[in-house]
Amino acid sequence: MPSLVLEGGTLRPIFSSGVMDALLDQDLMFPYCIGVSAGISNGISYISRQKRRNLEIMEKYRHDPRYLGYRNFLKSRSLFGLDFVFGEIPAKLIPFDTATYRNYSGKLLVGVTNASTGLPEYMNGLEADEQWTMLRATCAIPLVFPAIELNGQKYYDGGLADPIPIRKAIADGNDKHLIVLTQPEGYRKTLGKRNVRVARLLRRKYPKLEQVLLMRHERYNETVALCEQLEREGRAVIIRPAAPLDSFEKDIGKLRESCQHGYALASERMSDIRSLFQ
Repeated sequence: MPSLVLEGGTLRPIFSSGVMDALLDQDLMFPYCIGVSAGISNGISYISRQKRRNLEIMEKYRHDPRYLGYRNFLKSRSLFGLDFVFGEIPAKLIPFDTATYRNYSGKLLVGVTNASTGLPEYMNGLEADEQWTMLRATCAIPLVFPAIELNGQKYYDGGLADPIPIRKAIADGNDKHLIVLTQPEGYRKTLGKRNVRVARLLRRKYPKLEQVLLMRHERYNETVALCEQLEREGRAVIIRPAAPLDSFEKDIGKLRESCQHGYALASERMSDIRSLFQ
C-alpha cells in the first residue's frame, strides 16, 4: 500500500497543496495519508477532494488580522486566530466538505508532539471533533501557539518530535511512499538561536521538550537522508520545491506561484507517482 507523507512548515505547505491538487485532477487518492502541522491541515482538503481550497484561503485571508496577526494573542494566546482559522473559515467562509471527508475509506493520521513526554503521537484524523482540536495541536508552534489540550493531555506541533513521519508510514506496513517536502533539495536544518531560547523557556513546565527542541535539527536531517535513500531504492517519490519559501510569506503572488509550482512538479512526475500503486 502506498502512503502520502506531508511535511509541515507554517505557510510553506501551500506548495504541497499544489501537489495534492494535481493528484485530485488525476483522481488519484492515496489509501494512507500522514503528516504534521500545516502539511496535514492542508491535506484534509485533499481528503475532502476540494481542489484549490487551501490556495483560496491564502488568497482571501493571509492579510486578514483575524487569520494572522498579533492581536490574536489577546484572545487565544496565538499568532493565528484559532477560532477563525479552524472555526469560521471551514464552517462558514470557505465551507469544508465534511461528508466527503467522512467517507474517505483510507487511513488518515495527524502527528502531534506530547508536551509532557516529548514523544510523537499519531491521531486518527477521521475522528477530529468539530473544533478541529487535533489540527490546532499539530500546528501549535511553541510560543506562537499555546499548548493545545486534547483528551487530558497537552500537545504541540507534530513537527517537533517527528518532522517528516516516514518512519510511522513504514511501521504501518506501507511499502512505497509519495513524500512531499517543503524545503528544496540540499536544505539541512541547523540548531537556531530560537530553538535554544524556546527550549530554555519551556524546560521548567515541559522538561522533556528541551531535548526535543535541541535535537530537532539532527532528527530532521536524518529523516531527509532516509527519504532520499528510499527514493534511490525505488521505494519513494520525493517532490519538493526548487527554491525556499518564507514560512510566514506575505506576498500572495509568491504563495500562488509556490502552489502552481507544486502542481507542475507533480504533473511532471505523475507516471512515477502512479507506479507507487503497482
